Amino acid sequence: MAEVKPEEIVTHPPMDQLQGFEYCIDSNPSWGEAIALGFQHYILALGAAVMIPTLLVPLMGGSDDDKVRVVQTLLFVTGINTLLQTLFGTRLPTIVGGSYAFVVPIISIIHDSSLARIPDDHERFLQTMRAIQGALIVSSCIQIVLGYSQLWGIFSSPLGMVPVVSLVGFGLFDRGFPVVGRCVEIGVPMLILFIASSQYLKHLHVRRLPILERFSLLLTITTVWVYAHLLTVGGAYKHRPERTQINCRTDRADLISSAPWIKIPYPLQWGAPTFDAGHSFGMMAAVLVSLIEVTISDAEHHRPPSFVLINLNGAYNAAARLASATPPPAYVLSRGIGWQGIGVLLDGLFGTATGSTVSVENVGLLGSTRVGSRRVIQISAGFMMFFSILGKFGALFASIPFTIFAAVYCVLFGIVAAVGLSLLQFTNMNSMRNLFITGVSIFLGLSIPQYFFRYTANAQHGPAHTKAEWFNDYINTIFSSPPTVALIVAVVLDNTLDFKDTAGDRGMSWWARFRKFKGDNRNEEFYTLPFNLNRFFPPR
Repeated sequence: MAEVKPEEIVTHPPMDQLQGFEYCIDSNPSWGEAIALGFQHYILALGAAVMIPTLLVPLMGGSDDDKVRVVQTLLFVTGINTLLQTLFGTRLPTIVGGSYAFVVPIISIIHDSSLARIPDDHERFLQTMRAIQGALIVSSCIQIVLGYSQLWGIFSSPLGMVPVVSLVGFGLFDRGFPVVGRCVEIGVPMLILFIASSQYLKHLHVRRLPILERFSLLLTITTVWVYAHLLTVGGAYKHRPERTQINCRTDRADLISSAPWIKIPYPLQWGAPTFDAGHSFGMMAAVLVSLIEVTISDAEHHRPPSFVLINLNGAYNAAARLASATPPPAYVLSRGIGWQGIGVLLDGLFGTATGSTVSVENVGLLGSTRVGSRRVIQISAGFMMFFSILGKFGALFASIPFTIFAAVYCVLFGIVAAVGLSLLQFTNMNSMRNLFITGVSIFLGLSIPQYFFRYTANAQHGPAHTKAEWFNDYINTIFSSPPTVALIVAVVLDNTLDFKDTAGDRGMSWWARFRKFKGDNRNEEFYTLPFNLNRFFPPR
């Protein structure tokens, strides 16, 4: 075998910031391009904004009119929370939208006997909404206090973050092609078109602008949406099963006909919140879980949600890397989680029927477009508030079949997962210890939740099935979460298995300077508060 010359060996040195981005967190495209990119993020955020009310409002006794108002309110508050997070929170380009992490306590409130026995559906909806609001308001205080405690990142290392951030994407595999398969005539063309336009045709320029790389999501969603509408009006689904019609038709959501032309959401629009100790305690449990996790649920036919939880710190770290920024210090993470608690407080005041968390799909879109600009996300927040007020226009965009979004998720969740794997560059992967921790934590992070999912599907309840419902919710929710299981396994192994004299192998020498705000000069560039507020809130 011919000997390889030293100059022929290609090395790729570790890089603190992801390279190849046209615009990073604090650089901005032209206003026209930024507005188009912001609208693209708004369209992507519609998936969760419509699915959450579609799941919860009918269970609460609400009508299509009520569902539309909840969708409008959720989008409006999402815009507010996103602006607050990008201005005063982590300052990362992240959409802060509705969260499924609160579904378990919310469904418990819905099934409360004092509410379930109300005979009038609309009155039951209003009373249930007020009970949910009260529980969210009380529980938000816990998240605000814990958020600013600066406990985040104490036990983390690059090696420990790899399985967590990776399973933020990999753990959502059931929201990808399994949903695409519910309507293959729409989902598969969308998947192929999105990959082809965003990757194979990304070098196509119009006036020196890579039009397909930047706006492939917007162009392909529009194309396939029109194609799906033609199939709908042409009668292609007239005699198809109900499940096919729900996933394929563009006129099944009943949003456009029910939406008002103009409606401004406002606090306490459903009436004064009601407060119950039992409801608040259950919601506090969800807040404690949501401090670590973000949730996606299966809402088809209003089945009990099958939880796929996503590590919140992982989502922020992925967003930082895809915005070509340095890893957020613990102080910045705490600041962001504290403001996220304020976001939950706003959810309770306005009545969105759920709490808030980071949108993982929008994090993935940063990588697909190679634009990590904070301004783009702030413009997207403006679109959310604008179209939530103009109800008919917002409902028109919200009628996009969820199968189309699922096809996009196949790509965007994969990008987020790959970001997690990229953290391996800062560790020694020639170490058997590191190989063991990485492999076992990823494998168990996928395997244990799969056991919980199959058990729940067969028994109609989770493996934890005691008389203490709050305990059941805790155990079944946590161990149904791929990133959370991976986090537990990785942190335990990384901090107990031959941890002495392995700081270099674990990547701690690189990680150490990013754990404090003043540890790296670039932190000031990326994470300093606007309006010179750092004078009043000095970073630590």
